[in-house]
Amino acid sequence: MASTNHRPLLIRLLFSVIVMFGFGFALVPLYDVFCEITGINGKTRNEVAGIERAVPDKQRTITVQFLARPDKGMPWVFEPEVTRLEVHPGQISLVHYQAQNPTGSAMVAQAVPSVSPGTAALYFNKMECFCFNQQRLDGGAALAMPLQFYVDPALPADIELITLAYTLYDVTQRDPIQPVTQTE
Repeated sequence: MASTNHRPLLIRLLFSVIVMFGFGFALVPLYDVFCEITGINGKTRNEVAGIERAVPDKQRTITVQFLARPDKGMPWVFEPEVTRLEVHPGQISLVHYQAQNPTGSAMVAQAVPSVSPGTAALYFNKMECFCFNQQRLDGGAALAMPLQFYVDPALPADIELITLAYTLYDVTQRDPIQPVTQTE
């Protein structure tokens, strides 16, 4: 019986496993970069927009549709105050989303935005947004959360409707609620 040396095969297989693990680990950041560059998936920038491009174009009107939903298992009531708004590109607008915590205990939530069509995400500029920070609500409390935005006048002419959808996630376990201390 001839002796076979499996060492080269074992080394190649181990190398393949390491490369696959590394690729899997890097996939999420690579996907985020790809979405940011191409505007696919409707991801918006989570940064404050400047007002330098906020010059209203009165010749065009864009309809912005607002959607909201709590994630599965998130007990909060979450909805926009208005569901549609007609805006001129470059016009600064302010809307509010309402959140209510019907539970008996404090919770922390994080809103994640998505814009449709995906290419419009590159032109949707948030100057102030509740999605920039986690929101803490005591049990039974309600909160009006502001969103100040404008649509960049460079928005392609074929886009007449932009849908902004927020999903609200419970992040209480990730960011434990600190007890409020009484000062005398």
